[in-house]
Amino acid sequence: MKETTLFEQPRYQTAVSHFQTLYGPGDITVFRAPGRVNLIGEHTDYNHGYVMPVAIDRDVVILARSRADGVVRLANVEPEFAPFSFALSPNIPSAPPGDWSNYVRGAAQMVAQQVGEKRPLIGFDGLVVAAPPFGVPRGAGLSSSSALTVAAAVTLAHLNEWQPPLDQFAARCSRAEWYVGTRGGVMDHFASLLGRPGQALFLDCRPGENGRYATQYATLPSGYQLLIANSGVKHRNVGGGYNYRVAACRAGVALLRRRFAGITHLRDVENVDWGELEPLLPEETAVSNLIQQGIDLGDIPNLPTDARLRVRANCRHVWSENWRVRQAVDALNGGDIARLGQLLHAAHASARDDYDISCPEIEMLVGILNSQPGVLGARLTGAGWGGCVVALVEAGEITAVVHHAQTAYHAATGIDPDVFVCTPSGGAGFVAALER
Repeated sequence: MKETTLFEQPRYQTAVSHFQTLYGPGDITVFRAPGRVNLIGEHTDYNHGYVMPVAIDRDVVILARSRADGVVRLANVEPEFAPFSFALSPNIPSAPPGDWSNYVRGAAQMVAQQVGEKRPLIGFDGLVVAAPPFGVPRGAGLSSSSALTVAAAVTLAHLNEWQPPLDQFAARCSRAEWYVGTRGGVMDHFASLLGRPGQALFLDCRPGENGRYATQYATLPSGYQLLIANSGVKHRNVGGGYNYRVAACRAGVALLRRRFAGITHLRDVENVDWGELEPLLPEETAVSNLIQQGIDLGDIPNLPTDARLRVRANCRHVWSENWRVRQAVDALNGGDIARLGQLLHAAHASARDDYDISCPEIEMLVGILNSQPGVLGARLTGAGWGGCVVALVEAGEITAVVHHAQTAYHAATGIDPDVFVCTPSGGAGFVAALER
């Protein structure tokens, strides 16, 4: 996109004016990172499994002007997010839990650790632009937090002339987000950095011996569109629900290791029949009981010893979801769209029943969508406990499906859902520079 075209858009005109009010006249460089919708493969990434996300056309944008003193000052066009500043270093103090600056601090610390010993660190004065309708909706399961992490990392990497391979950069961004306390996987960051227009990204979340990740692209079918419906129920990744599932999967691996020596993740037993695995896993157990057995669950924040973990069901979801992702790739490549729809249905049922990450509003929305002509399949997407539903819809039926979803969901819940067509987007990076 040409500079004149970009900066003539109302979104960027307003952003530039806001930036100059804060920091005065001068050059401005623009970076962006898209959110993502996960077509299939939920909660498999931190288990070294398979996922198939799509980068979406809603993003987090950062306007930046470099600073030679290594300080980062960042504001937000949305006034509820307080401005902040810190000095770049390999060990950046955190803000209180829940503070939005921690996503940026984690990314900045990661970049500083990589380039700080090679040259003086370059900071920046910045402005985050992620407000509706162009920004990634927050708390909707579309990875707004990871998009912010990636946008900050991309900005700092560019200003500090660091250009790592994209897959390694994505993996580092994933670890950087652990700074906020969530032990998530690599999917969100890969989707944000490696997204391509019109395509879904199949990602093997297990790095090879050289530390690189295997990826391939699958073209989404012509004549169909991805529909995203936001339930309006916000979820939070930071906290017990998400990390309890991480703990249950780690517990499952530790227990299975008694039979299958050397395994490190649930991925390692993907070719073992579930009927052989199931008796080795308790339906439920307490963290304290695992500790008494000498099982180390690793560094998982907010995990009390009296927490109850649904080990068998949680592991069954991951085991079966990995199989579904591989089947979905074959369905896309073979043009079997009906099969893809069936897999979306099955993935939702597993996430609801085995991983227990749905909620009444999500179930209402999934039911409304699946009742409509032209909808091949709908399922919750993202971490769960609210957020969004993704549906595969025939293009000719999309207008009717959107209208019905909006009216029926509002009638049932009183919530006005944000329902929109998702256009697969390109990945994060430099957008444009404005010289003044």
